[in-house]
Amino acid sequence: MSGNDDGGMTAAGALRLEAFVIGLGLLALVLIFQPFSITLFAIGSGLVVLAGLVNNLLPLAQPGVRVRTVVTVALVVAMIFCIVLLVSLTAAHLYGVFFLKPPDPNTASGKAMLATKPYYLQPFVWSIAAVAAILALAVAALSRRNGP
Repeated sequence: MSGNDDGGMTAAGALRLEAFVIGLGLLALVLIFQPFSITLFAIGSGLVVLAGLVNNLLPLAQPGVRVRTVVTVALVVAMIFCIVLLVSLTAAHLYGVFFLKPPDPNTASGKAMLATKPYYLQPFVWSIAAVAAILALAVAALSRRNGP
């Protein structure tokens, strides 16, 4: 049996979750401060953000906490990350609109910038929005299934 009688994590499962969360943060720090590869540094930089978000699961690394609760909290954290990413992209776009001078259409780089689709039409932005919507639906479905 993987959990307690009420469906919660065992002490060993809680310890594994805690070790995973702390280990992810330590791996990110090792990758950031290694002097060998810029690619490993970039991976470590991304892992720092991920580890910071995953740290929200540490209070749930207790025996007896249901695995479904941990999954629901992880989905909520991922959804919040996607929403914050969309708000950040919008803020960066508005900063450019209000505080930067427009590109010069007489230069090659200015022509390239003016030919680019607006940020809100980029596939990456729509992908992040779709992931946020899917995560919101998953959280709603899990909470509806669990009850109040």
